[in-house]
Amino acid sequence: MKNKKIDNKKKKSHLPTRLNLLFFVVFLLFSGLVLRLGVVQIVQGKEFKRQVEMTDVESVNFSVPRGEMYDNDYTKIVYNVPQKAITYTPPKHPQPKDLLKVAKDLAPYIQMPEEDIKKVRERDLKDIWLLENDNGDELVTKEEKEKYKDKEIYQLKLDRVTEEHTKTIDKNVAAIYGKIYNATALTPTIIKNEGVTDMEYAMISENLGDLPGVDVTTDWQRAYTYDDTFKGILGSVKPGLPEEKVDYYKAKGYSLNDRVGYTYLESYLEDILQGTKTKVRTVTNKQGEVVEQEIVSEGKSGKDVVLTIDMEFQAKVEQIIKEEILNAIPYPNNNYLNKAFAVVLNPKTGEVLSMAGKQYDEKERTWSDFASGTFTAAFEPGSVVKGATVLMGYQDGAIYPGTVLRDEVMFLPGGNTIRSAGRSMGPINDIKALERSSNVYMAKIVYAMAGDTYVPRKSMNWNYLNLVEKMRSYYAQFGLGTTTGIGFDNEAIGVQNDPDNPGKLLYFSFGQFDTYTTLQLAQYVATIANDGYRMKPMLVKEIREPNPEDDELGPIIEEFSPTVLNRVDVKKDWLERVQRGFYQVVNGSQGTARNYFKNVPVTVAGKTGTAESYVWDEKLRKGVKTYNINFVGYAPYDDPEIAFAIVVPNVYNSGGPSLPYNISARIGERVVEAYYETKEEKQNQNNDANGEGQEETEDNENNDANGDTVTDNNEATRQEVEDGE
Repeated sequence: MKNKKIDNKKKKSHLPTRLNLLFFVVFLLFSGLVLRLGVVQIVQGKEFKRQVEMTDVESVNFSVPRGEMYDNDYTKIVYNVPQKAITYTPPKHPQPKDLLKVAKDLAPYIQMPEEDIKKVRERDLKDIWLLENDNGDELVTKEEKEKYKDKEIYQLKLDRVTEEHTKTIDKNVAAIYGKIYNATALTPTIIKNEGVTDMEYAMISENLGDLPGVDVTTDWQRAYTYDDTFKGILGSVKPGLPEEKVDYYKAKGYSLNDRVGYTYLESYLEDILQGTKTKVRTVTNKQGEVVEQEIVSEGKSGKDVVLTIDMEFQAKVEQIIKEEILNAIPYPNNNYLNKAFAVVLNPKTGEVLSMAGKQYDEKERTWSDFASGTFTAAFEPGSVVKGATVLMGYQDGAIYPGTVLRDEVMFLPGGNTIRSAGRSMGPINDIKALERSSNVYMAKIVYAMAGDTYVPRKSMNWNYLNLVEKMRSYYAQFGLGTTTGIGFDNEAIGVQNDPDNPGKLLYFSFGQFDTYTTLQLAQYVATIANDGYRMKPMLVKEIREPNPEDDELGPIIEEFSPTVLNRVDVKKDWLERVQRGFYQVVNGSQGTARNYFKNVPVTVAGKTGTAESYVWDEKLRKGVKTYNINFVGYAPYDDPEIAFAIVVPNVYNSGGPSLPYNISARIGERVVEAYYETKEEKQNQNNDANGEGQEETEDNENNDANGDTVTDNNEATRQEVEDGE
């Protein structure tokens, strides 16, 4: 019993010690907790508060310089030039009133371009007035607020904002507001980048602290080595996504205010030229303000593009067109002549060397580029298509090489007649029919295709609807009446008219029914020159990596090869017959173009064409009969390196032919001269660069060929000029 009491006392003596130790440990832990809490609250409180207020982390893209363009001689033709710029980066949830304040704060420092001022609409001024005047609450009654929905009430307010109200709005402020109102949150948007003065740049730089979101930077704009030459096809770049493609571009990561290619090559090559944007990690707080930014990946400039166009040659072709239009306008009955088109291809590769169109405003005495008209505007071709008609006749078994048919006045049912220009030629073969441009020979080919023989005034009981489709399928082999493959969405295929009687097919055979574009005609003659191989027109030769270090081109990423679209199903000797006929047109003693191409250094083959057309006269309120004068050709005859088509619509009117020369053949002659002149200049430049000097050579073969059977006749008769009407 005694021992048990002793053990209990020992246990009691150890208990206070353990409790004290426990209390001490708890005290230390509690002290540490208090100390840590103090550090968190006092030392790191602001940082943790900032982190708590961070609500979003987003990836924002920043644009990069656009890729540049070069011509086939590797001369830079479209490039970027730096320029001062004023930008604004809106917060995540910008409010209209806040944006208006930014515009007002910024307005004293910059003057917006006149173009932007003109874009300010009356509706924009009304919206701003409402913002400045308590949202226009005074313009509606309490009863109206209770009766109508918010959208209807706002419309009432807009209707009641008068011109007197909007006169108080500064249009410079309105122009700035319009820019920043459409800006994408957290993304720098250009407010002004054209004509930013040194004073504007300096003043804003000094006051950035008072202009939240505003910044000064260096931007770029497109510049052109050859000014307006070929500019219509090079295309345009504008800020803001096209309305019809907003969803498409947004899906590809574009912002609403990004600059994109709007037309032709700039649009067609958008994915190549645009480049890869810089990606920035952006952190914002609850107010939507940017509190942190970090570059995730550096952007990369757009890729460079090498075109097939020869810009030196292109500039000469455009000048030739302008000069020949001005030369022809003063002649009588040329009231509607104001434009012309030319396309030059390499027939073996399809490379487009020149694509030119010019339109003249005689009243304003100004020129506009209409190069796009070479594939968007279609015209009656006239006799230039007779080569396709003869080959169609061979293919269909209607004629064979050397077939002789009588050229005579054809009397059709209903009193209509078909005749060739000038007097009837009598019996002629296929080559002579091309040389002298016989309408009758072509019409009789159609008779044979219909299983019929011409008899004066005999009814034509043909299945002409099937026959016209058959004829179109033959012509389509050459690119006539179908897409050429150029790649532009708005390419025209021409007008395919509906025949209401079989007689229309006779006119179809010599180019007086369906319409074609200049590019289609160029592809057609290139196919004949290239032994029946129809090549896809090429505008892009290479894609290159950008080289920001210097002006040298970067390495090739992709090189484009010629593409054969189809091979015309004809025998070699059939093609040679048509090629010979085209040779005779220019070089034969009775050729309709025998008075042209005498001074060019090579032998040219080709085909003239005149077609009736109509143009609407607004003053007369009626259509006026005019004529399209066309020419297709290629050179050299034995080994073609260029094929070309010239179209000059509405050359003369009412009084009949008035020009004492064929304007298209003359343009074609000068285009061929310009091509070989440019070629020689470049060869001389290369020789000089290589230190070899210039050597004078004579092409005896070409001189002999040019002296073949051409007659020296200084004046073509009107019938010869009017080829195959």
